[in-house]
Amino acid sequence: MPKPSSRISGIVPSGKNGWEIHFAAMTRKQAGENVIMLSVGDHDFDTPEGTVEACVNAVRGGHHHYTQLPGLPRLRQALAKLSEECTGTRTSSEEIMVTIGGQGALYAAFQGVLDPGDHAVIVSPYYATYPGTVRAAGGRYTEIETHAENDFEPSLEEIEAALEADTRAILINSPNNPTGAVYSRATIERIAEICRERDLWLLSDEVYWTIRSEKEHISPRALPDMKERTLVINSLSKSHGMTGWRVGWLTGPADMIAVLTNLNLVATYGLPDFTSHAAIAAAENGFGLREIAELYTRRREAFLEAVRGLNDVIVRGSQGGMYVMLDIRAIEQDCEKFAWDFLNQENVAVLPGASFGDAAKGHIRISMCQDEETLREAAKRLQRFIAARLDKPVKKTAAG
Repeated sequence: MPKPSSRISGIVPSGKNGWEIHFAAMTRKQAGENVIMLSVGDHDFDTPEGTVEACVNAVRGGHHHYTQLPGLPRLRQALAKLSEECTGTRTSSEEIMVTIGGQGALYAAFQGVLDPGDHAVIVSPYYATYPGTVRAAGGRYTEIETHAENDFEPSLEEIEAALEADTRAILINSPNNPTGAVYSRATIERIAEICRERDLWLLSDEVYWTIRSEKEHISPRALPDMKERTLVINSLSKSHGMTGWRVGWLTGPADMIAVLTNLNLVATYGLPDFTSHAAIAAAENGFGLREIAELYTRRREAFLEAVRGLNDVIVRGSQGGMYVMLDIRAIEQDCEKFAWDFLNQENVAVLPGASFGDAAKGHIRISMCQDEETLREAAKRLQRFIAARLDKPVKKTAAG
Protein backbone atom coordinates (compact mmCIF):
# COMPACT_ATOMS: atom_id res chain seq x y z
CA MET A 1 0.00 0.00 0.00
CA PRO A 2 1.13 3.65 -0.27
CA LYS A 3 3.09 4.91 2.73
CA PRO A 4 1.34 6.86 5.50
CA SER A 5 2.48 10.41 6.06
CA SER A 6 5.66 10.92 8.05
CA ARG A 7 3.68 13.22 10.36
CA ILE A 8 1.33 10.39 11.37
CA SER A 9 4.05 7.75 11.47
CA GLY A 10 6.07 10.01 13.74
CA ILE A 11 3.41 10.46 16.43
CA VAL A 12 4.70 7.35 18.27
CA PRO A 13 8.12 6.86 16.64
CA SER A 14 9.29 4.09 18.97
CA GLY A 15 6.25 1.92 18.35
CA LYS A 16 5.73 1.78 22.14
CA ASN A 17 3.04 3.88 23.77
CA GLY A 18 3.73 3.11 27.44
CA TRP A 19 0.55 1.12 27.95
CA GLU A 20 1.89 -2.35 27.09
CA ILE A 21 1.72 -3.64 30.68
CA HIS A 22 -1.84 -2.38 31.08
CA PHE A 23 -3.07 -4.10 27.93
CA ALA A 24 -1.29 -7.34 28.85
CA ALA A 25 -2.92 -7.25 32.30
CA MET A 26 -6.33 -6.59 30.77
CA THR A 27 -5.95 -9.64 28.54
CA ARG A 28 -5.11 -11.80 31.55
CA LYS A 29 -7.99 -10.43 33.59
CA GLN A 30 -10.44 -11.07 30.75
CA ALA A 31 -9.11 -14.63 30.62
CA GLY A 32 -10.16 -15.09 34.25
CA GLU A 33 -6.95 -14.38 36.16
CA ASN A 34 -7.22 -12.56 39.50
CA VAL A 35 -5.42 -9.41 38.40
CA ILE A 36 -5.72 -6.19 40.40
CA MET A 37 -5.84 -3.37 37.85
CA LEU A 38 -4.04 -0.31 39.18
CA SER A 39 -2.65 0.73 35.82
CA VAL A 40 -5.22 3.07 34.32
CA GLY A 41 -7.09 6.16 35.47
CA ASP A 42 -10.58 4.88 34.77
CA HIS A 43 -13.18 4.80 37.52
CA ASP A 44 -14.31 1.46 38.93
CA PHE A 45 -17.87 2.81 39.25
CA ASP A 46 -20.50 3.87 36.75
CA THR A 47 -21.39 7.41 35.76
CA PRO A 48 -23.81 9.03 38.26
CA GLU A 49 -27.42 8.07 37.62
CA GLY A 50 -28.59 11.64 37.07
CA THR A 51 -26.21 12.01 34.14
CA VAL A 52 -27.24 8.66 32.66
CA GLU A 53 -30.93 9.52 32.95
CA ALA A 54 -30.35 12.85 31.23
CA CYS A 55 -28.73 11.01 28.34
CA VAL A 56 -31.55 8.47 28.09
CA ASN A 57 -34.13 11.25 28.12
CA ALA A 58 -32.18 13.11 25.44
CA VAL A 59 -32.07 10.05 23.19
CA ARG A 60 -35.77 9.38 23.66
CA GLY A 61 -36.51 13.08 23.22
CA GLY A 62 -35.08 13.21 19.73
CA HIS A 63 -31.69 14.80 20.39
CA HIS A 64 -30.06 12.91 17.54
CA HIS A 65 -28.75 15.75 15.39
CA TYR A 66 -25.71 17.93 14.76
CA THR A 67 -24.67 20.47 17.37
CA GLN A 68 -22.89 23.80 17.02
CA LEU A 69 -19.18 23.42 16.33
CA PRO A 70 -17.96 25.01 19.60
CA GLY A 71 -20.70 23.18 21.56
CA LEU A 72 -24.33 23.73 22.48
CA PRO A 73 -24.75 27.25 23.96
CA ARG A 74 -26.16 25.92 27.22
CA LEU A 75 -23.28 23.45 27.55
CA ARG A 76 -20.71 26.16 26.90
CA GLN A 77 -22.34 28.30 29.58
CA ALA A 78 -22.32 25.44 32.09
CA LEU A 79 -18.67 24.70 31.37
CA ALA A 80 -17.83 28.40 31.67
CA LYS A 81 -19.17 28.30 35.22
CA LEU A 82 -17.07 25.23 35.98
CA SER A 83 -14.05 27.01 34.52
CA GLU A 84 -14.67 29.93 36.87
CA GLU A 85 -14.57 27.52 39.81
CA CYS A 86 -11.44 25.84 38.46
CA THR A 87 -9.44 28.89 37.46
CA GLY A 88 -10.81 31.53 39.82
CA THR A 89 -11.47 34.03 37.05
CA ARG A 90 -14.59 35.19 35.22
CA THR A 91 -15.26 33.17 32.08
CA SER A 92 -17.80 33.69 29.32
CA SER A 93 -19.25 31.02 27.06
CA GLU A 94 -17.36 32.61 24.13
CA GLU A 95 -14.15 31.55 25.89
CA ILE A 96 -15.18 27.88 25.84
CA MET A 97 -14.84 25.27 23.09
CA VAL A 98 -16.26 21.80 23.71
CA THR A 99 -13.98 18.97 22.59
CA ILE A 100 -13.91 15.19 22.39
CA GLY A 101 -12.47 14.63 25.85
CA GLY A 102 -9.58 16.38 27.51
CA GLN A 103 -7.29 14.85 24.89
CA GLY A 104 -9.28 16.67 22.23
CA ALA A 105 -8.68 19.93 24.10
CA LEU A 106 -4.95 19.21 24.34
CA TYR A 107 -4.81 18.37 20.63
CA ALA A 108 -6.67 21.56 19.72
CA ALA A 109 -4.41 23.66 21.92
CA PHE A 110 -1.20 22.46 20.28
CA GLN A 111 -2.71 22.69 16.81
CA GLY A 112 -3.60 26.27 17.67
CA VAL A 113 -0.23 27.46 18.99
CA LEU A 114 2.40 25.54 16.98
CA ASP A 115 3.41 25.86 13.37
CA PRO A 116 5.47 23.03 11.83
CA GLY A 117 8.93 23.12 13.35
CA ASP A 118 7.95 25.29 16.32
CA HIS A 119 9.24 24.38 19.76
CA ALA A 120 7.44 23.69 23.05
CA VAL A 121 8.60 22.94 26.58
CA ILE A 122 6.96 20.04 28.42
CA VAL A 123 7.37 19.49 32.14
CA SER A 124 8.17 15.85 32.93
CA PRO A 125 6.75 13.54 34.24
CA TYR A 126 3.81 14.08 31.93
CA TYR A 127 0.68 12.34 30.70
CA ALA A 128 1.78 9.78 28.13
CA THR A 129 0.10 11.47 25.14
CA TYR A 130 1.87 14.83 25.47
CA PRO A 131 4.87 14.14 23.18
CA GLY A 132 2.74 12.58 20.45
CA THR A 133 0.32 15.49 20.55
CA VAL A 134 3.18 17.92 19.94
CA ARG A 135 4.45 15.74 17.08
CA ALA A 136 0.95 15.60 15.57
CA ALA A 137 1.11 19.40 15.29
CA GLY A 138 4.47 19.17 13.55
CA GLY A 139 6.23 20.60 16.56
CA ARG A 140 9.37 19.85 18.53
CA TYR A 141 9.69 19.75 22.30
CA THR A 142 12.19 19.78 25.11
CA GLU A 143 11.40 17.70 28.17
CA ILE A 144 12.18 19.43 31.47
CA GLU A 145 12.83 16.86 34.15
CA THR A 146 11.48 17.55 37.61
CA HIS A 147 13.05 15.80 40.57
CA ALA A 148 11.51 13.32 42.98
CA GLU A 149 13.39 14.86 45.89
CA ASN A 150 11.53 18.12 45.22
CA ASP A 151 8.17 16.34 44.96
CA PHE A 152 8.29 16.85 41.18
CA GLU A 153 7.95 20.64 41.24
CA PRO A 154 9.61 22.06 38.11
CA SER A 155 12.92 23.92 38.23
CA LEU A 156 12.36 27.38 36.81
CA GLU A 157 16.03 27.71 35.87
CA GLU A 158 15.79 24.55 33.76
CA ILE A 159 12.65 25.84 32.03
CA GLU A 160 14.40 29.09 31.14
CA ALA A 161 17.46 27.20 29.91
CA ALA A 162 15.29 25.08 27.60
CA LEU A 163 13.71 28.03 25.80
CA GLU A 164 14.68 28.50 22.16
CA ALA A 165 14.20 31.32 19.68
CA ASP A 166 11.14 29.59 18.22
CA THR A 167 9.61 28.38 21.49
CA ARG A 168 5.89 29.09 21.38
CA ALA A 169 4.46 27.36 24.44
CA ILE A 170 5.04 25.76 27.83
CA LEU A 171 2.81 22.88 28.94
CA ILE A 172 2.18 22.19 32.64
CA ASN A 173 -0.13 19.81 34.49
CA SER A 174 -1.21 20.43 38.10
CA PRO A 175 -2.51 18.40 39.87
CA ASN A 176 -0.13 16.20 37.95
CA ASN A 177 -0.59 12.88 36.23
CA PRO A 178 1.32 10.68 37.00
CA THR A 179 2.94 12.09 40.14
CA GLY A 180 0.01 13.64 41.99
CA ALA A 181 2.14 16.75 42.56
CA VAL A 182 0.27 20.03 43.08
CA TYR A 183 2.45 22.98 42.08
CA SER A 184 2.90 25.80 44.57
CA ARG A 185 1.67 29.33 43.93
CA ALA A 186 5.26 30.53 43.70
CA THR A 187 6.06 28.01 40.98
CA ILE A 188 2.97 28.88 38.92
CA GLU A 189 3.64 32.61 39.30
CA ARG A 190 7.23 32.27 38.10
CA ILE A 191 6.23 30.17 35.07
CA ALA A 192 3.62 32.80 34.23
CA GLU A 193 6.30 35.49 34.50
CA ILE A 194 8.47 33.60 32.01
CA CYS A 195 5.54 33.39 29.59
CA ARG A 196 4.87 37.13 29.86
CA GLU A 197 8.53 38.02 29.40
CA ARG A 198 8.96 35.76 26.36
CA ASP A 199 5.47 36.25 24.88
CA LEU A 200 4.65 32.53 25.15
CA TRP A 201 1.44 30.58 25.40
CA LEU A 202 0.96 28.66 28.64
CA LEU A 203 -1.00 25.44 28.23
CA SER A 204 -2.36 24.30 31.60
CA ASP A 205 -3.82 20.81 31.96
CA GLU A 206 -6.15 21.08 34.97
CA VAL A 207 -8.21 17.92 34.48
CA TYR A 208 -7.60 16.82 38.09
CA TRP A 209 -8.41 20.15 39.74
CA THR A 210 -11.25 18.72 41.86
CA ILE A 211 -9.26 15.74 43.17
CA ARG A 212 -6.55 16.96 45.51
CA SER A 213 -5.49 17.22 49.12
CA GLU A 214 -5.80 20.45 51.07
CA LYS A 215 -3.03 22.02 48.98
CA GLU A 216 -4.38 24.97 46.99
CA HIS A 217 -4.96 24.59 43.24
CA ILE A 218 -3.60 27.61 41.37
CA SER A 219 -4.58 28.19 37.75
CA PRO A 220 -2.24 30.48 35.80
CA ARG A 221 -5.28 31.90 34.00
CA ALA A 222 -6.13 33.88 37.15
CA LEU A 223 -2.74 35.58 37.37
CA PRO A 224 -2.11 39.14 36.11
CA ASP A 225 -1.97 39.47 32.31
CA MET A 226 -2.27 35.70 31.82
CA LYS A 227 -5.88 35.34 30.69
CA GLU A 228 -4.94 36.29 27.12
CA ARG A 229 -2.06 33.82 26.87
CA THR A 230 -3.35 30.79 28.79
CA LEU A 231 -5.23 27.80 27.38
CA VAL A 232 -6.75 25.54 30.04
CA ILE A 233 -7.39 21.89 29.20
CA ASN A 234 -10.27 20.36 31.12
CA SER A 235 -12.67 17.43 31.09
CA LEU A 236 -15.69 15.92 32.82
CA SER A 237 -14.02 12.49 32.76
CA LYS A 238 -12.46 12.47 36.21
CA SER A 239 -14.41 15.16 38.05
CA HIS A 240 -17.88 13.90 37.06
CA GLY A 241 -17.22 10.20 36.45
CA MET A 242 -17.60 10.38 32.66
CA THR A 243 -14.41 8.87 31.22
CA GLY A 244 -16.12 7.03 28.37
CA TRP A 245 -18.41 9.89 27.40
CA ARG A 246 -15.53 11.90 25.93
CA VAL A 247 -16.55 15.38 27.00
CA GLY A 248 -13.77 17.90 27.40
CA TRP A 249 -13.31 21.60 26.82
CA LEU A 250 -10.73 24.24 26.18
CA THR A 251 -10.82 27.60 27.95
CA GLY A 252 -8.99 30.50 26.37
CA PRO A 253 -9.23 33.98 24.85
CA ALA A 254 -12.45 34.40 22.87
CA ASP A 255 -10.57 35.29 19.68
CA MET A 256 -8.46 32.14 19.95
CA ILE A 257 -11.51 29.98 20.65
CA ALA A 258 -13.23 31.42 17.57
CA VAL A 259 -10.25 30.44 15.40
CA LEU A 260 -9.96 26.99 16.98
CA THR A 261 -13.61 26.31 16.19
CA ASN A 262 -12.40 25.78 12.62
CA LEU A 263 -10.50 22.75 13.89
CA ASN A 264 -13.75 21.23 15.15
CA LEU A 265 -15.15 21.86 11.67
CA VAL A 266 -12.62 19.56 10.03
CA ALA A 267 -11.87 17.15 12.90
CA THR A 268 -15.04 16.27 14.80
CA TYR A 269 -17.91 18.42 13.52
CA GLY A 270 -19.07 18.86 17.09
CA LEU A 271 -20.03 16.75 20.08
CA PRO A 272 -22.98 14.32 19.78
CA ASP A 273 -26.33 15.88 20.64
CA PHE A 274 -27.49 13.45 23.34
CA THR A 275 -24.03 13.35 24.93
CA SER A 276 -24.11 17.13 25.12
CA HIS A 277 -27.39 17.06 27.04
CA ALA A 278 -25.97 14.54 29.49
CA ALA A 279 -22.96 16.80 29.99
CA ILE A 280 -25.23 19.79 30.59
CA ALA A 281 -27.02 17.88 33.35
CA ALA A 282 -23.73 16.78 34.92
CA ALA A 283 -22.18 20.25 34.83
CA GLU A 284 -25.24 22.20 35.96
CA ASN A 285 -26.15 19.83 38.79
CA GLY A 286 -22.68 18.74 39.85
CA PHE A 287 -23.62 15.07 39.63
CA GLY A 288 -20.85 13.11 41.37
CA LEU A 289 -18.53 16.09 41.76
CA ARG A 290 -18.20 16.18 45.55
CA GLU A 291 -18.63 12.43 46.06
CA ILE A 292 -15.90 11.50 43.58
CA ALA A 293 -13.42 13.98 45.03
CA GLU A 294 -14.03 12.71 48.56
CA LEU A 295 -13.82 9.08 47.43
CA TYR A 296 -10.38 9.49 45.90
CA THR A 297 -9.13 11.41 48.90
CA ARG A 298 -10.11 8.48 51.15
CA ARG A 299 -8.57 5.96 48.80
CA ARG A 300 -5.33 7.88 48.48
CA GLU A 301 -5.04 8.23 52.26
CA ALA A 302 -5.79 4.52 52.79
CA PHE A 303 -3.20 3.39 50.27
CA LEU A 304 -0.56 5.82 51.51
CA GLU A 305 -1.09 4.55 55.03
CA ALA A 306 -0.62 0.99 53.80
CA VAL A 307 2.59 1.60 51.84
CA ARG A 308 4.29 4.49 53.59
CA GLY A 309 7.51 3.28 55.19
CA LEU A 310 7.87 0.04 53.26
CA ASN A 311 11.36 -1.35 52.81
CA ASP A 312 13.29 1.05 50.59
CA VAL A 313 10.15 2.57 49.02
CA ILE A 314 9.54 6.33 49.16
CA VAL A 315 6.26 8.09 48.43
CA ARG A 316 6.79 11.03 46.07
CA GLY A 317 4.31 13.76 45.11
CA SER A 318 0.89 12.13 45.59
CA GLN A 319 -0.83 15.31 46.82
CA GLY A 320 -3.70 15.14 44.35
CA GLY A 321 -5.18 13.44 41.33
CA MET A 322 -6.03 9.75 41.15
CA TYR A 323 -2.52 8.35 41.54
CA VAL A 324 0.25 7.60 43.99
CA MET A 325 3.87 7.69 42.84
CA LEU A 326 6.36 5.32 44.46
CA ASP A 327 10.12 5.69 44.22
CA ILE A 328 11.51 2.15 43.89
CA ARG A 329 15.06 3.05 42.81
CA ALA A 330 16.60 1.50 45.92
CA ILE A 331 15.06 -1.82 44.89
CA GLU A 332 15.17 -1.72 41.09
CA GLN A 333 16.41 1.01 38.76
CA ASP A 334 14.51 -0.46 35.80
CA CYS A 335 10.92 0.46 36.64
CA GLU A 336 9.56 -1.31 33.56
CA LYS A 337 11.16 -4.57 34.70
CA PHE A 338 9.80 -3.99 38.21
CA ALA A 339 6.27 -3.48 36.86
CA TRP A 340 6.39 -6.57 34.63
CA ASP A 341 7.77 -8.71 37.49
CA PHE A 342 5.12 -7.38 39.86
CA LEU A 343 2.41 -8.33 37.37
CA ASN A 344 3.86 -11.76 36.69
CA GLN A 345 4.53 -12.66 40.32
CA GLU A 346 1.69 -10.96 42.20
CA ASN A 347 -0.98 -10.27 39.55
CA VAL A 348 -1.01 -6.52 40.18
CA ALA A 349 -0.88 -4.16 37.21
CA VAL A 350 0.85 -0.81 37.68
CA LEU A 351 2.54 1.46 35.16
CA PRO A 352 6.29 2.11 35.05
CA GLY A 353 7.19 5.73 35.57
CA ALA A 354 9.25 5.72 32.39
CA SER A 355 5.96 5.69 30.45
CA PHE A 356 5.55 9.30 31.59
CA GLY A 357 8.97 10.71 30.78
CA ASP A 358 12.56 10.31 31.89
CA ALA A 359 11.96 12.20 35.14
CA ALA A 360 9.81 9.33 36.40
CA LYS A 361 12.29 6.55 35.72
CA GLY A 362 12.78 4.41 38.80
CA HIS A 363 9.17 4.97 39.89
CA ILE A 364 5.83 3.23 39.49
CA ARG A 365 2.43 4.88 39.19
CA ILE A 366 -0.40 3.37 41.22
CA SER A 367 -3.97 4.20 40.20
CA MET A 368 -6.51 4.64 42.99
CA CYS A 369 -9.32 3.32 40.78
CA GLN A 370 -10.22 0.42 43.07
CA ASP A 371 -12.00 0.24 46.40
CA GLU A 372 -10.07 0.60 49.65
CA GLU A 373 -10.09 -3.13 50.41
CA THR A 374 -8.60 -3.91 47.00
CA LEU A 375 -5.99 -1.18 47.43
CA ARG A 376 -4.96 -2.62 50.79
CA GLU A 377 -4.68 -6.07 49.22
CA ALA A 378 -2.50 -4.61 46.49
CA ALA A 379 -0.32 -3.03 49.18
CA LYS A 380 0.07 -6.44 50.87
CA ARG A 381 1.11 -7.98 47.57
CA LEU A 382 3.60 -5.16 47.09
CA GLN A 383 5.03 -5.79 50.56
CA ARG A 384 5.43 -9.49 49.77
CA PHE A 385 6.94 -8.78 46.37
CA ILE A 386 9.50 -6.34 47.79
CA ALA A 387 10.41 -8.66 50.66
CA ALA A 388 11.06 -11.50 48.24
CA ARG A 389 13.07 -9.23 45.99
CA LEU A 390 15.21 -7.98 48.85
CA ASP A 391 15.32 -11.46 50.38
CA LYS A 392 14.45 -10.13 53.80
CA PRO A 393 11.26 -9.92 55.88
CA VAL A 394 8.82 -7.05 55.53
CA LYS A 395 9.38 -4.34 58.09
CA LYS A 396 8.26 -0.78 58.60
CA THR A 397 10.72 2.10 58.48
CA ALA A 398 10.40 5.86 58.71
CA ALA A 399 8.11 7.38 56.12
CA GLY A 400 9.73 8.91 53.08
